[in-house]
Amino acid sequence: MKNVLTTPIKNDDLENLEIGDIIYLTGTIVTCRDVAHRRLIEEHIELPVDLNGLAIFHAGPIVKDHGNNKYEMISIGPTTSMRMEKFEKEFIGQTGVKLIVGKGGMGKNTEEGCREHKAIHLVYPAGNAVYAANTVEYIKEVHWTDLGMPESLWVCQVKEFGPLIVSIDTKGNNIFEENKIEFNRRKEEQYEKIAKEVRFIK
Repeated sequence: MKNVLTTPIKNDDLENLEIGDIIYLTGTIVTCRDVAHRRLIEEHIELPVDLNGLAIFHAGPIVKDHGNNKYEMISIGPTTSMRMEKFEKEFIGQTGVKLIVGKGGMGKNTEEGCREHKAIHLVYPAGNAVYAANTVEYIKEVHWTDLGMPESLWVCQVKEFGPLIVSIDTKGNNIFEENKIEFNRRKEEQYEKIAKEVRFIK
């Protein structure tokens, strides 16, 4: 059975989720990348969308404009989340966003933001941009089009958007950092074994 979260998302909806869990999202998700983060945090320009209880997607979509404010999502693949790392804690605190979706892991700043404000970071599997577009039922609106298509804020209505893998939970646990520790431990074990086998090499 799919674990589906529906916006607006409350703290209680996220409390029992742990890193590695898989969820799907129904409701509103807003594409939001580097420039939008910088505008809010560095330039103190208020976002034109209320993100409280909603989700953002670190993504630069390809959208077809049919005119009369009618848009079609063609492709919507994740952008590397670490590009937003230095902004994310403050971004979460200011906006009340609950889900941050992207590619790859994030660091200490985002861990603290998720822990303090009860949000989570999720990974969308790369290479599935067209499939992701198929879960966009329609585009509600678009803002900041002066930034160009990839950086605009595309407000999307999605149905069972996913799979999304929890990489940072509300306790600040980070699956990428935990895996790094485990991988390094295994690497050292193998190094010791190999070293014994090649001791004859001068």
